[in-house]
Amino acid sequence: MHVILVEPEIPPNTGNIARTCAATGTVLHLVEPLGFQISDRYLRRAGVDYWHLVDVQVHASWDQLPLDLRDPERLHLFTSHGGRVYSDVPYGPDDVLVFGRESTGLPDALLHQYPQAWRQIPMREGVRSLNLSNAVAIAVYEAFRQWNFPGLTRQRGEKRPES
Repeated sequence: MHVILVEPEIPPNTGNIARTCAATGTVLHLVEPLGFQISDRYLRRAGVDYWHLVDVQVHASWDQLPLDLRDPERLHLFTSHGGRVYSDVPYGPDDVLVFGRESTGLPDALLHQYPQAWRQIPMREGVRSLNLSNAVAIAVYEAFRQWNFPGLTRQRGEKRPES
């Protein structure tokens, strides 16, 4: 699975998304321009010590992404403007989840190029959008839930003491 962030602006969001990608083995693609440097201390702090577990690839533009990542059959463009509810869509292991800038979302030109790929996460009326890192986590874990969480550990270490 691949997550693409188109022109992300806020370092801690991208760091948190990198942590989700590390936890699931999802490839993270960043499409420039970025609102930060990859070495940004806030970005590193949010990802803590997981950066070595993340396959992060930076691309100069949407058009510079490999063609297979732009295949309309694999794309899921997350937008608050409409589309199918994210949990009503089947996901494949090679699918591509695409998210836009924190301030403006995905570019209109990109949305209009792939109208069949629009996905939405339902929210209450009057709420503009979810935090980007939360939206990515919701979508990634829905895909893994559909596949019965392959390769992910369900139990970790020692049990917590009972109260």
